[in-house]
This record gives sequence, structure tokens and C-alpha cells, in this order.
Amino acid sequence: MSQNSGSNWDTSYEWKIILLLSLTFGLVGLDRFILPVILQSPNSTMGADLGLTPEQGGALAGYLGMAWGISAFVMGYMADKLGRRAVLVPAILIFSLMSAFSGLATSITMLVIVRVIMGLAEGPVASTGVAVAVEASKPSRRGLNNGIFQCMISLFGLALAPLIASRLLNVYEWPVVFMLVGAPGVIIAIIMWFVIREPLKQAAANSSGPADGISMSSVFGMFGHRNAKVAPLTLICAMGGIFVIAALLFAYLTAPEVAGGLGLDAVTAGNVFSAVGVGGCIGQFAMPALSDILGRKITTLASYILAAVFLFTFSQTGPESTTVLWILLFFSSLFNFAALAILAGPVAAEAAPPGMLASMAGFVIFAGEFIGGGISPIIAGGLAASYGLKAAIYFAACGLIVGFFVALFMVETAPSKVGLHMGKDQATPPM
Repeated sequence: MSQNSGSNWDTSYEWKIILLLSLTFGLVGLDRFILPVILQSPNSTMGADLGLTPEQGGALAGYLGMAWGISAFVMGYMADKLGRRAVLVPAILIFSLMSAFSGLATSITMLVIVRVIMGLAEGPVASTGVAVAVEASKPSRRGLNNGIFQCMISLFGLALAPLIASRLLNVYEWPVVFMLVGAPGVIIAIIMWFVIREPLKQAAANSSGPADGISMSSVFGMFGHRNAKVAPLTLICAMGGIFVIAALLFAYLTAPEVAGGLGLDAVTAGNVFSAVGVGGCIGQFAMPALSDILGRKITTLASYILAAVFLFTFSQTGPESTTVLWILLFFSSLFNFAALAILAGPVAAEAAPPGMLASMAGFVIFAGEFIGGGISPIIAGGLAASYGLKAAIYFAACGLIVGFFVALFMVETAPSKVGLHMGKDQATPPM
């Protein structure tokens, strides 16, 4: 046991729940981001079977993102009201089943329905997962633990998914690939049911007075902190950069040069694409941890500007050296995902009123997902269809510059800088 403010802190539970959340969010990333790779791979017949183009795939990613965003907010509120387990475990089961059902789709309409339901189930994993991670973490490890948990979506979804998909498609048809990646989530959900704690319910049970419920009036009153207004706006830009790249980059890498792409073969493109996941994973882990020391604002600002510079440089690089392409994508993704992780994790948590951690995280994620993860890929898909695939990359880079200017209005909340500590009802009771 470690000590925190004179009381025992259950470090064993802290690392146990961070491990489970990390595996869960990794599966969310794998299930979510493997679709564009399967769709755009020359070794897949998915596009021909369903009549689905890469641009429509971008729109499909947008629909999933909008569903994710709405659900993150609504179910984050329900997690504050009903408890973490009642929301998180069913969500994990449903998104895993929907991933498998994606392989059973026989039409675009059926695939849209399945992926929207999948987005509705994945949203609560993001918002409730942030709340569970923060409640289990000592304040001095809040950024670090959120980084560990959130970076798995990049590692599994954007580093491993292209490698897994491009190789499995050499052996299996695309429906089988979807079914294989959906199965592990069921096991994680069962384990999570027995491990996760309910700190808000436990705090209420230990209280001598009646527990105060979370009402809709308290939801509308949770925006008193400036970051509660700024974080959702700037997160739109970070998520826009990420999900435009996730939806359309593989098409840009594999399209012939005469069509505005780089003309790489599927396996080489998958190797280059993996830089997005590797860089994103490191950025989501390292930069939130660094923000524990340097502060949230300066780390976010630096992340935005560096992500834009590296992404623009990537757009000006040809296919001659895939190593250079990989390095540029690595650093662009590292800093882009860093901004996302800081804003959706510790910044959102530190702006939340007592007892409303999942609601606040859900609202911040809602704004970022609905517009940045939902509408942005649709706009980028339209730009790609009209002006070429490189236009989508320019669109993402411009969004990152806008995010930098919006983030200038943030206020610093890192405990190391302002001495901010969560109330007792926002932390897992010592065991």
C-alpha cells in the first residue's frame, strides 16, 4: 500500500484496473480502425461485395464517430447516476458483438446500422473509462495512468490493425477477419464485472446523510470551469486530425500516383500506416505523463503545433523513401494523439464538479467525437472526392493549427502546478 494524504491508497487495484482498461480500449481501437484497412486493401473484396468506396468508408467512420460522441455524454451521465459497472460491462459486450457482426453485413445499409450501434457501445468505454481510471489513480499519477489506458487505442487500432488486417487478408476472407477481432472483448467484459469498484456508491453508503443524486440541472451547471468550455472546442481539432487520417490515409498510400496517391502496395502501405499507431501510442502515454510535470496547457500547445508541422511535411513527401514517410507520420501522430489524451483525460477530469467526472469526460468526448471524429471525416471524404486525397491531409493539418489557437484560452489545472486535488467523492476509497 502507498500513502495518499495520510491514508492508504490501494495501488494493487489502481494498476489492476488500468491494465483491464488498457486492454479494453485497445480492443475498441482494433474493432474501430480495422474497417478502413480492410475496405481499402487491394487484398480485400469488401468494397466490391458491398459497393463501398473509400470516400463512403470515410462517411461510415463519421457516422460511428457521431454515435460514439452522443453515447459518451449520455452514458457518462448514466455512469455517474447508476454506477460504472452497469454501464461499462454491457458496453464492452455490445461493441465486441457488433465488430463480429460487421463481417455478416451484406449491404451498405446493414453495415451502417451495425457500425452505428458499435459506436453507441464504444462511447461509454471512453467516458466511463476516464472516470474509472481517474478514480483509481493517485493525483500525481492521473496523467500517467490516463495515458497508459488511452494509448492502447493507438497501439491496437492504428499500429497493429494494419499489420493484422493486411496479413489475415492473405489467408481469410474479410468477414472472418471481423469475427476474429471481435471475440476477445467478451472475455474482458466478464473479468471487468468482477474487478471494477463503485467509489461513488461506496462513498454514499459510508455517508451519514442521504446521497445526493445527479440531476439534469447539475449537468447543465457543470460548465463553470473555463476548461469545461475550451476543452471540447479544441478537442474537435485533435480528433479531426486523427480520424481524417484513420479514415483516408490507407487510400492515399495505395492509390496510384496519377490519382493523387503514393502508389504503395498493400503490405508496404500497412507498414507505413503502422507509424500512426506506434507514434500515437507513445504520444498518448508519454505526453500526459509529461503534463503531470510541465503542466497541461504548455504540453497541449506544443503538441498541436508540432503535429501540424510534421503532418504538412508528410504531405509534401513522395513515395521514394518509405522510411521518411514512416518517421513523419510517427511524429505527427505522436503529438496529435498527445493533445487528444491530455484534453479527454486529465483536463476533462480536473474541470469536473464533484460526482460528475464521467459526465464531464463524456461531454468533452462528445464534442470531439461528434464533430472531429464524425463530421470531419465526412467533409474530408468530400474534399478527397473533389480535389484529390491529399486535400484531406491538408484539411487535417489546418484543423490542428486551429486547435492550437483555441487551446491558448485553457487555464492550467495540473496538480503539480496549481495544487489541485480531487474531493473524496472523486477518488476510489482506500482499501
